[in-house]
Amino acid sequence: MDDELRDAERRLQAAQVSSDVDALDRLLDDRLVFTGPDGKLYSKADDLRVHREGTQVIDSLHEEHLDVVVAGDTGVTWFLGRLSGSIDGVPFDARMRYTRTWIRDGAGGWRILAAHAGVV
Repeated sequence: MDDELRDAERRLQAAQVSSDVDALDRLLDDRLVFTGPDGKLYSKADDLRVHREGTQVIDSLHEEHLDVVVAGDTGVTWFLGRLSGSIDGVPFDARMRYTRTWIRDGAGGWRILAAHAGVV
C-alpha cells in the first residue's frame, strides 16, 4: 500500500511540473482544501485553473525526502523538496514542505482530500 501511495505522490509531482490538468483532475478530490504557503485556502477548481491558465508554472521540482503512512483507505505523505517556477509571471525558488492527506477512491486509486504547504 505504501508503494501505491508513493507512486500517486510522484504522479502528482509529474502532473504539477507538466501542468497536466487531466492527471491533476484524477488525483485531486472534488472536496480538496489546500492551505497555501500564504495561509489562504484553495479548492480543486483553483488548482486546476492556475495550471490551465498558466498563471502558475513549475519549471523544476526536486524531491529531497518523502515519507508515507497508510492506514486503511487513508494515507498521508510528507514531501520535502525544492521547487522553482513562476506565479503570475513572478519567479520563485523555494524549499517547500507539503503535507497531503489522501483517500482511496472507489476505483482503488488515491486522491488528495487536504493539503498544506509551507516554505522551509
